[in-house]
Amino acid sequence: MVSVRDYGAVGDGKKDDTDAIQHAIDAGNGLIHLPKGTYLITRPLVFKLSQTGPGGILGEAGTSRLIMKGKGPAVHVIGNHQGTALPSSVKPGTWEKERFPVFRDFEILGDHPEADGVQFYRTMMATVTNILIRNCRYGIHLFERNRNFILADSHIYDNSEYGVFIDRCNLHQINICGNHISYNKKAGIKVFNGDLHNFQITGNDIEYNNNPGVDKSPNGEPTGAEIDFEVPEGIASEVTIASNTIQATIQPGGANIRIYGSINKPAYSARLISITGNIIGSQSLGIDFKNVYRATITGNTIYGNPDNSLRAIHCDGVAMGTNTISWKMRESDQSKDGIYFEDSKNIAISGTITDSLASGNPKSGGAFHFVKCEDASINDVQIINPVHRGVELEECVRCRISNCNIVDKKENHSMLEAIRIRGKSKDNLIMNNIISGAVRKGIDATKDSATVQGNLELA
Repeated sequence: MVSVRDYGAVGDGKKDDTDAIQHAIDAGNGLIHLPKGTYLITRPLVFKLSQTGPGGILGEAGTSRLIMKGKGPAVHVIGNHQGTALPSSVKPGTWEKERFPVFRDFEILGDHPEADGVQFYRTMMATVTNILIRNCRYGIHLFERNRNFILADSHIYDNSEYGVFIDRCNLHQINICGNHISYNKKAGIKVFNGDLHNFQITGNDIEYNNNPGVDKSPNGEPTGAEIDFEVPEGIASEVTIASNTIQATIQPGGANIRIYGSINKPAYSARLISITGNIIGSQSLGIDFKNVYRATITGNTIYGNPDNSLRAIHCDGVAMGTNTISWKMRESDQSKDGIYFEDSKNIAISGTITDSLASGNPKSGGAFHFVKCEDASINDVQIINPVHRGVELEECVRCRISNCNIVDKKENHSMLEAIRIRGKSKDNLIMNNIISGAVRKGIDATKDSATVQGNLELA
């Protein structure tokens, strides 16, 4: 390991140490030590792994700081891995020269509008741990092709766009674990197109990744998201989001988790998604799906979403079970919370506990609102104190509402109907539910729209 001090770096935060640190990288064995101090740099520190060999930067327990006053990444890591994670696809040169670059125990502070933290290009087993990146544009930027990437035990904080940006990247096997990713203005974790598989986001605190007062980005897309997958021309598959705290402040158009795919591919571009065991809340939308195929949403606590707790449009194969969705509203609260599906199929919602969901209005909608959906079931769900309606099906086919408690316990009942079926709906089934407290009608459905049987309607 080479100390940058041996190559003339001062670390006083005033002298430009770029040349000295780059000299240490190029002249040494690719592994540099950044002693305690503040090192001013004005252009990217480049690790050309094929020339320097495997290596990285080791700081001293967080006391080492790079201040990037130039444009681009403070640290640019360049490999030449062109295979996959399959051992037979990895060339000998990658194992000998480029494997497992490690960056740990230091801070990167941006001091330029287009300064970034660390960018990885064609790397194999790159690992970032115990670092702080703040005031940059992107904290971590993965581009073009990378394999087996790990980000762990780090702070990615207060960056102007994205905390972690996976940018048109062919990337399989990525773990983001045990980090604080917060106060990044557009998204905490952003995926844009590329070919992404085997992605684990686990055990993180991902909060306040928005920009209050700014409704949309310059291209008109909604801004503000803890986790944001946008793959209209790419693939995001085999994604696990588990055991995280994912919350924010309310921002118009914002979402805690946003996943937008495309249906212009044989099996959708966003698919095989698991969202499990998270705390999700206090953003305009909790979970926002468009064009998603085969997703499970289980064991989460979801709260305080003024638009919807879950909004799913053009989705297929969504299973939602054993969640709690509730926000006990005060008079000043505007939270609505609710489940909305549109133009979707093969949906199963079961074992979920809800309380005081206020989605919809007296004319339309309810705690659960399905529009132009088919083959959906709402089973064994507690729908307690819905403000307008329990369930509304609108132009739905072969949907089932069964074994649910739909009860308005409030002193002044506001639930107009427990279940209402509207429009050109047919072949639906409403059975074995317990209903109480409806102002107008417990079940409002024509014989043409649904079969109704075995329900217990209480006064």
